[in-house]
Amino acid sequence: MFESLSERLSTVFDKLRGRGALNEADVRGAMREVRIALLEADVALPVVRAFVDKITEAAVGQSVLRSITPGQQVVKIVHDALVEMLGAEAADLQLNVAPPAIIMMVGLQGSGKTTTTAKIAKRLTERGAKKVMMASLDVNRPAAQEQLATLGTQAKVATLPIVAGQQPVEIARRALQSAKLQGFDVLMLDTAGRLHVDQALMEEMKAVASVSQPTEILLVVDALTGQDAVNVAQSFSEQVSLTGVVLTRMDGDARGGAALSMRSVTGKPIKFVGTGEKLDGIEAFNPDRVAGRILGMGDVVSLVEKAAETIKQEEAEQLAARLAKGQFDLNDLRGQLNQMKRMGGLGALAGMLPGVKQVKQAMASGAVDDKILVRMDAVIGSMTSKERTKPELINAKRKIRIAKGSGTTVQEVNKLLKMHQEMATAMKKIRKMGGLKGLAGMFGGGGGAAGGLGGMPGGMPQLPPGTKLPGLPGGGGLPPGFNKFGKR
Repeated sequence: MFESLSERLSTVFDKLRGRGALNEADVRGAMREVRIALLEADVALPVVRAFVDKITEAAVGQSVLRSITPGQQVVKIVHDALVEMLGAEAADLQLNVAPPAIIMMVGLQGSGKTTTTAKIAKRLTERGAKKVMMASLDVNRPAAQEQLATLGTQAKVATLPIVAGQQPVEIARRALQSAKLQGFDVLMLDTAGRLHVDQALMEEMKAVASVSQPTEILLVVDALTGQDAVNVAQSFSEQVSLTGVVLTRMDGDARGGAALSMRSVTGKPIKFVGTGEKLDGIEAFNPDRVAGRILGMGDVVSLVEKAAETIKQEEAEQLAARLAKGQFDLNDLRGQLNQMKRMGGLGALAGMLPGVKQVKQAMASGAVDDKILVRMDAVIGSMTSKERTKPELINAKRKIRIAKGSGTTVQEVNKLLKMHQEMATAMKKIRKMGGLKGLAGMFGGGGGAAGGLGGMPGGMPQLPPGTKLPGLPGGGGLPPGFNKFGKR
């Protein structure tokens, strides 16, 4: 998400950073380019105007122009203004009420409302340790209730049994009574969708809200519709007291205009963003982290959190024990590739890593994609157990056999072996530096280039105290040489 905007802004700020001193004309010229970049990203004009005026006023101040690093100062001003525009702080669901807390889901048909209901229910069950029940109030769309029941089975979340012929208000009453009797912490009501803002259905939504008295009313909108998503949010907020917005298909929205405009135009916080079709493809919306991603600063905290969620503790302990002895064979490499796949693949990781321009450009051009992980796994899978344990046994004849068995080329086998060799060498160096604890200390030791690893950009967010970097070798980063492993 935000790829095109991030690329444009990076170009603007790289020019500013490249100059030792800035004058007012330099800053105003850069701000004009920022304005164009935001408009091209489909951000609402009033939002762009207010944003650019604010950062221009701050950036032309004497404290910036006379600063030793004026370019960095301007980037910080833009970052802080972006955070404010996106909502300043992450807005959590308000569930501290007498159970069951009612979450009412509303939105246009086709926005992904039913799937989002199941995603949030799954998230609350697994992360929040909440006992959740879902109920479909959509009696208009064919098989809508059956769809929610199927998603409930997949997400391992209870759903209200379907009673044919019941109307939405009746279903809401039955769901509330059932949730109270069975001791559920949260009840999620999936209301009927709309092809457009239809007054009859709006009245139905108000009636359901009157009966259920929801704690949260979340509007689900499709980010790919851009400014239409903002207009829909305005229309709904005029009819019912929305408490937040969920933007779906953010993983497919390279521009990000809806996210950047939503809070300013509607006054409603974005609480979640949909990042994929699977039931775990949803993230809490954090303005500070999103602003960091837009400005190419990465999101290391989210990366570590994602690794912590997906890592298999037993695998991590086994790998740590082997690394302590300086061991790292192709079986270990295969485990790390699988870990990357569980974390969302190269695209998801590249978006969270600071300053990985070459990776992102390669992903955008199609030179590198997530099929690489599958192909590398196939190469390792075509080796014998002895070859995986002792890669030095692999000669030219064996490489030809492995390439044929995996449907790849000898060149790709060579690249993978080279990558393993580089990683094994890195592991030995890490051992000399005091192991993974020493490496984690380097990452957490400072926010800028001087306090962390060489080459890391200044202003990187610090990891929380005591954070362990799980999963990937080298402290959670991408393996060396992966971007050389192109498609055939």
